[in-house]
Amino acid sequence: MRVLSLILAVVMAFALSGCASKFKVYNGPEVTQVLVYKSDRKMYLMHGNQVLESYNIDLGFAPVGHKQFQGDGKTPEGTYRIDRRNPNSEFHLSVGINYPNTTDVAFATSQGKNPGGDIFFHGQPNRFKKASRRDWTAGCIAVKNAEMEDIYAMVKDGTIVTIYP
Repeated sequence: MRVLSLILAVVMAFALSGCASKFKVYNGPEVTQVLVYKSDRKMYLMHGNQVLESYNIDLGFAPVGHKQFQGDGKTPEGTYRIDRRNPNSEFHLSVGINYPNTTDVAFATSQGKNPGGDIFFHGQPNRFKKASRRDWTAGCIAVKNAEMEDIYAMVKDGTIVTIYP
């Protein structure tokens, strides 16, 4: 009985450690802003003027220009905020930005269209190992899964995100 309890405890510890590895802890300087440069395919996590981390990124399938409408495949440009996180994302982990903002909604409405939404920083799709091409998202910003684990730990809700062309 004692051996069975010990085996069960070891199995549960391994199972829990596997789950916990997805959720890292970050104790470094606060990320005060996220800068995204679409044309360079780079994202920087900043503390003031100091770069804490930099990442190569993939964008929406039609990356040039500002996202205006649902389904256009563009990644937004402008200033937004991190406003939510999804630990159960279809793309490993994800943190969302507040696209569309009031300006985005007003423009799309003036054109009789839907601005779209659900724009996230996220990892790779859960259903296969890696995206097969560059700029494959519907308008999100994608990184490698291990990088997304760092981003998820480092970036807090309310953090300013500026996305440049």
